Amino acid sequence: MTSTDRELAESEEWTRVHASPEFNLLRRSLRGFVFPVAGLFLGWYLLYVVLGDYAHGFMSVKLAGNITVGLVFGLLQFVSTFAITGLYVRYAHRNLDPLADRIREDVDGGRW
Repeated sequence: MTSTDRELAESEEWTRVHASPEFNLLRRSLRGFVFPVAGLFLGWYLLYVVLGDYAHGFMSVKLAGNITVGLVFGLLQFVSTFAITGLYVRYAHRNLDPLADRIREDVDGGRW
């Protein structure tokens, strides 16, 4: 089998995999998590930026010593990033990895 024939066979195989119900479920599951969470995070970040630009008085309220509301909001951006990462890892482990493993087994086993 030539390299071109092998590439064509692999291309046809991946076309069948992409059209399979299992792959579509995997894609829907991924998008079902990523899009809402990304939207929430971007909204949260936009709130931080807008408050920083237009609510100087609120963001400069001192909570303790030199710690202001703006500083707390800024640090919470990091906290939310790590929280989202942890949530995604847990979600992927429970929902995405089993689907991907099944697809991989089907491909390796020659189902497609």
